Amino acid sequence: MEKVLVANRGEIAVRVLRACRELGLVAVAVYSDADRDALHVEVADEGWHIGDAAPAKSYLNIDAIVATARRARADAVHPGYGFLAENADFAQAVMDAGLRWVGPKPAAIAAMGDKVAARRVAEQAKAPLVPGTAEPLAGPEAAAAFGERHGYPLALKAAFGGGGRGMKVVRSAEEVADALESAQRESKAAFGRSEVYVERYLDAPRHVEAQILADGRGEVVFLGERDCSLQRRHQKLVEEAPAPELPEEVRAALGKAACDIARAAEYENAGTVEFLYEPGSQKFHFLEMNTRLQVEHPVTELTAGIDLVHAQLRVAAGEGIPAHYDAVAARGHAIEVRINAEDPGKNFTPAPGPITGWREPSGPGVRVDAGVRAGFTVPQAYDSLLAKLIVWGEDREQARRRMLRALDEFGIEGVPTTIPFHRLAMHDPAFVAGDVSTILVEQRMDLSSLRPQAETRPAEGEAPEGAAEPAAKAPPRRLVVELEGKRFDVVLFPQEPVKVPERVRTPRSPKALERARAESGGPGKEVVKTPMQGTIVKVLVADGDTVKAGQTIVVLEAMKMENHVSAHQDGTVSGLSVTEGQSVPTGATIATIEAT
Repeated sequence: MEKVLVANRGEIAVRVLRACRELGLVAVAVYSDADRDALHVEVADEGWHIGDAAPAKSYLNIDAIVATARRARADAVHPGYGFLAENADFAQAVMDAGLRWVGPKPAAIAAMGDKVAARRVAEQAKAPLVPGTAEPLAGPEAAAAFGERHGYPLALKAAFGGGGRGMKVVRSAEEVADALESAQRESKAAFGRSEVYVERYLDAPRHVEAQILADGRGEVVFLGERDCSLQRRHQKLVEEAPAPELPEEVRAALGKAACDIARAAEYENAGTVEFLYEPGSQKFHFLEMNTRLQVEHPVTELTAGIDLVHAQLRVAAGEGIPAHYDAVAARGHAIEVRINAEDPGKNFTPAPGPITGWREPSGPGVRVDAGVRAGFTVPQAYDSLLAKLIVWGEDREQARRRMLRALDEFGIEGVPTTIPFHRLAMHDPAFVAGDVSTILVEQRMDLSSLRPQAETRPAEGEAPEGAAEPAAKAPPRRLVVELEGKRFDVVLFPQEPVKVPERVRTPRSPKALERARAESGGPGKEVVKTPMQGTIVKVLVADGDTVKAGQTIVVLEAMKMENHVSAHQDGTVSGLSVTEGQSVPTGATIATIEAT
């Protein structure tokens, strides 16, 4: 291999592109309309445009990516994680084009990427399983019948995806139909497939996963486990390695089960086998296998002392697994937190927008894997992850204190972030004690101190933090030029400052004033507005309907997650002004609820 195209965006694309350059490979980035100025394009040796901002027309467009790889004369394709990383058709298309695929063979992706088929492979490997369906659900009746046999709660899960996308917890038969429809929508939007299956939901387990590396010829090594129990809406928030308070005999059994599953799947390259662990009984159950690099792989890298992306590329090149990987053992402790453009004080509402300031922490044992920088506008079309902050310490307590120090140093302006939550989590008594579970954040952690974050913008004429001081004359202008789909950076040196005419404020029309007065509500009226920009995917009421406070009015999809917008009071719906499929900005009027 000499030239690798990375079929992804954000921090994982930056991570893989850097690894390619470290190995002396030409690193090729792809980008959509929304990512022309993204960091991953800047760190690459080449950047190629692949389509519109919508994922279906860019990062999920198999034909466009494969055609671009051939035009760029790449030798291999690395998929990163998310998007097409676990798509067997994509892997096959890459191989059919005569390119190397940095990942498992399509058959293994199909077997383990299909969560139902993965359960059958785990059964073959004699791994313990949570009760679940053998096939995707044909409809809500099948899920309800499973609930009658095995009891509630249930977990409805995307059959062809992971990371909590398309997963819904159902606690009664009455919730099944709506939850299944929502899970299918999320799964389709995130992975291009809408199939959903059902499992018995364990209420308070720990989420422990095993990192494996296989050479495709039968050799599989276990590189350590990670605990990913701190989650919200089944999205991981904090990860650490090794898993705290995990008995050594359980660790060994879990690692063996992961390797057995990988061998049964005839697996190749890096992968992660996920388990649910019940500390009381010391039993673990196979959950799923992710046939790709995980978001949280850096904690394993820091404790194992290896570079997993280098290992991926070398296995794909046919070099096999280094002999010393058999003896890898965890050294010290590592913790990772995900820095997302979300506001924990507003129920973790996604918050796309421009980043006006960016200051990363540093110092001993601190690593930042970022996909953005000051001046970049976080798009609404993609996941809200901005960066991962990872720290290493000689033991867990040192790592926890180092994380607190690094969080205090991390300065991000322009968009709300999850940093305040992570500070709170590092101080939480249960987390400090290592008493973690998948329900800790949502049911046991006190989040009442979190307050909505105000958007921070620099004052008029003030340069954003991390940006250069304004010069006396107009600075050089950086432009992006595309020639036959390939990206080039061009710098212009103007001789005189560009004069921009002053904006003339147009008086509001009588109709606009009338509309503004109507939107302000009135006695007994409550205007429901969109909490963020996004797409209306479901409208659940009509004008004249009577609703209760807390009842969902519409479902809004933003940054790949569905958000329920609810009525603030009992009353009657009027002035409904949105439709399904409509894109809406933050603060758009949905309807008015008039008290009855």
